[in-house]
Amino acid sequence: MTGIYLQRMLENLPQGSLPSNWAGFDLATFSRGKVLWDYQQQALQNALLALWKYYQTPGQPENERKQAYMAWYRDFGLEENLDLPLDRSSAAKRKLATLLETYYSQTDDRMPYEQFINRMCFWMATGSGKTLVIVKMIELLHHLMQRGEIPAHDILVLAHRDDLLEQLRTHVDEFNADGGLFIRLKELRDYAEVKHQSPASLWHGQELTIFYYRSDNLSDEKKDKIIDFRSYDNNGNWYILLDEAHKGDKEDSKRQHLYSILSRNGFLFNFSATFTDARDIITTAANFNLSEFIRKGFGKHIAVLKQEVRAFRKGDEYTDAEKQKIVLKALIMLTYSRSIEARVRQVRLDLYHRPLMMTLVNSVNTEDADLKLFFRELVRIGKGEIDAETWESAKRELLTELRDRPEFLFESDTTPRVDDRLLSGLTQTDLLREVFNASSTGEIEVLTRPSDRQEVAFKLKTSDDPFALIRIGDITDWLKQELSGYEVNQHFTDEGYFERLNQPDSDINILLGSRSFYEGWDSNRPNVITYINIGTGTEAKKFILQSVGRGVRIEPLKNRRKRLRELITSNALPEDDRQVLDRIKNDVQPLESVFIFGTNREALNLVIGGLDQEEKQAGEVEISLELNTEATQGKLLLIPTYAQSSDLLYQERNLAKFSLTPENLDLLQNYLQYVDDDRVFYALHEVSPVQISTLRASLQNPGETYRTDSPRSYRNLPVLIRQASNYFNLRNKELTGFKELENEINHFRHIKVSIEKIGDLERRIQRVLQAVQLLKEAKAKFNAKQISIDEYTDEINGLPQNETFFADNALLRIQRIANHYYIPVLLSENERIDYIRSVIHVESEVHFLRALEEYLRKKDHRFKDFDWWLFSRVDETVDDINIPYYYPIENRIANFKPDFIFWLKKGDRYHIVYIDPKGTGRTEYEHKVDGYRTLFEENGVPKVFHHQGMEVVVNVFLYTSDRQYLAEGYRKYWFDHIDQVLKSLDGQQN
Repeated sequence: MTGIYLQRMLENLPQGSLPSNWAGFDLATFSRGKVLWDYQQQALQNALLALWKYYQTPGQPENERKQAYMAWYRDFGLEENLDLPLDRSSAAKRKLATLLETYYSQTDDRMPYEQFINRMCFWMATGSGKTLVIVKMIELLHHLMQRGEIPAHDILVLAHRDDLLEQLRTHVDEFNADGGLFIRLKELRDYAEVKHQSPASLWHGQELTIFYYRSDNLSDEKKDKIIDFRSYDNNGNWYILLDEAHKGDKEDSKRQHLYSILSRNGFLFNFSATFTDARDIITTAANFNLSEFIRKGFGKHIAVLKQEVRAFRKGDEYTDAEKQKIVLKALIMLTYSRSIEARVRQVRLDLYHRPLMMTLVNSVNTEDADLKLFFRELVRIGKGEIDAETWESAKRELLTELRDRPEFLFESDTTPRVDDRLLSGLTQTDLLREVFNASSTGEIEVLTRPSDRQEVAFKLKTSDDPFALIRIGDITDWLKQELSGYEVNQHFTDEGYFERLNQPDSDINILLGSRSFYEGWDSNRPNVITYINIGTGTEAKKFILQSVGRGVRIEPLKNRRKRLRELITSNALPEDDRQVLDRIKNDVQPLESVFIFGTNREALNLVIGGLDQEEKQAGEVEISLELNTEATQGKLLLIPTYAQSSDLLYQERNLAKFSLTPENLDLLQNYLQYVDDDRVFYALHEVSPVQISTLRASLQNPGETYRTDSPRSYRNLPVLIRQASNYFNLRNKELTGFKELENEINHFRHIKVSIEKIGDLERRIQRVLQAVQLLKEAKAKFNAKQISIDEYTDEINGLPQNETFFADNALLRIQRIANHYYIPVLLSENERIDYIRSVIHVESEVHFLRALEEYLRKKDHRFKDFDWWLFSRVDETVDDINIPYYYPIENRIANFKPDFIFWLKKGDRYHIVYIDPKGTGRTEYEHKVDGYRTLFEENGVPKVFHHQGMEVVVNVFLYTSDRQYLAEGYRKYWFDHIDQVLKSLDGQQN
């Protein structure tokens, strides 16, 4: 099966795998005031793990490194033959084969793929911040080279467009302004000159020169701007970062091979929003493509409506009313979105954005160009030439489809919600106000800017503000032909309308254009996109994918680029913001959605197929399980909320101490005595004066701040000093209260399944779900006395509670567990199960669940002592259920994510119980328990919190098969029988 391998391989590495010299990097801070999102940090963390796996044996010959790395893939189950065949069928292909043979060995006219395995890919959606990750990756490579963990190679960034290189420069300037590492950018053509220069000063360790170039100007010949790669070969000792430079088929594209040749003794990092080649997908270290971007809440929902814009198809005869209706539907959707915006802005003015409609066309300047036809309908509507029946019919048809709840793309469990009363009540006056910025109908007036021949704006003469903007390659023909009868006025502002489109005070509501504007541009404003005769070819597919990708950005609050519900559940908001967003959370879905209209059914299917293809390319599709409504209905499920503490972590010396070896502590003390001048210390290590004084003071009584039982030693003195200094800047999180569970547990809605296995597995899951529904119906009939107890018993006994699915030597159990948060529960007896993700497969978790089921079969189990109880499995990679704690191995605040959460209520006493089934061999559990104790215990006893008239108690228990060998101080948190947990809770009752 072709799919994403590297990311799954990295996820399977145990926590704490990285040695101390590979840990402690600041993956979050980009610049003053800018912090990377969690998925961007995870991409960097995955890159660290992958580089460590590749370079973990110091001094290993490059060919042996590649063999070992390829063996890791094979051990994980990669069976595909990825070798590159050498095609000699034409002169050009023979030339390429000869070029490859110069640098690589071949067997039977094939290049073994292990020679190209020193690479990783980052599949990141448009607008997801690839450039930030690229710059942070450069910083990471620099630090790893300084620490001697990877070879000291030069770094080269290649991008296929000038605007991407300009974006790189802008981001590097922002990064440099923060005052840490200074990155100096040099064009690749200056390589020889730069390499002959010697380091300028003591500060060269805080400077890094990297090189950049247009990827399409790299070749095996030299002319004009095109350079011969051989002049910059550097014996293949490059770290190359590609930004959207993967264009072309890998076996035929000479340029792709040139990137590999240049990095043959280094490493290749490939960043893109669209991957299609199997080798790119297999070696993807971080997948955050468009589908993942949207599913995780970082982009708008996408709804492809069935309303066809067929009235604009060539050769078809349609009445003016039919053409007008099509345009009206899109404008009504925009008016509706703008009305929602007005409702939201009544709560607070800085929320969300001003909705925009994008109309993208195929032809611009022909006599009957698509853009002209659409524009003429806008003119008629602006003049008030709207037939009343056409208006009502357009609203009625649109409302009917939205009421049918079409699925959002990538989110089968979510559908559009519509305010029927608001939409059906929209009037033509509303349309004029919200779309045309006018209170009455009027003629069109044209606005141009002499210095910009790419844009022309329009307003009604009855309004002061423009409402629409056309952005095309050249507006000259439009001014001469289509607009010759209109009043044209010029404006001489410094900025054009297009440049100001993303500004809060932009009046433009409609953007019309061709393919010329979308590259290098994105916005959080689009809520409606209309495609007119775009076509169905390869270029059209690419255009649709990229233009949709550029319209899904979202920003409910300034610099908070995530959908509202995900923001609320992330515990990342100040309380004031959270309360405001909580008030509008049921209104904002239209602002968090893009509604797509297309010319015809074929074009709409192209959009759907093109976007869904991303999932299929990754080798997986997503299915959703169901919330167990019968078990959850009427039950308040609470989880704790946290905020960053105002106190520094080191002040909690009883638990959160800096971890190192006795030898490290001696070294630190001796070094601080040796470098006794703070100015010299600052010059050498760039540690703030406050940190220096705190570090010196801590060594007066080291037992209060340091623990010398670390299993890992710092082998690098600067790393030790940096880590010890950073420790004094850490802040823990504190409990702020409790909230009702919303979307914090959602892994069951995103079960990834191999494409080959999806059909039969889904059928078996449906059988269990249907049995649940039939059980409800049987219970209702029995309660209504329509059937007897015997008939009821016969019916429920005949229903399947469980199913099994077997494939690839791995058995999957599909079970209905009555008190589980969702149904069915999926678990595997095999630790290794490759065809499905986000299921219970770890041996300790499976063992615990088996023990729970066995316990529940007892007649006198203690769960019966509670008014009600419920539990859920928690997926640590997806769900937001956690307890913050200090992780000294990596010197950071981490999140303890237990495998299960239980809710139990008895009278006014409400229990939240985290259960984590783990072996006792690793000591990391002590740090997690310490985090729990800091927040939820006082003097060794669980605190009682008051919430909505209830007494809330939070407990943590760790499950093992045998607790007798555990350390006394932590033994009370371990159990080997579920009855012990419930007995402990019972002892906490009043």
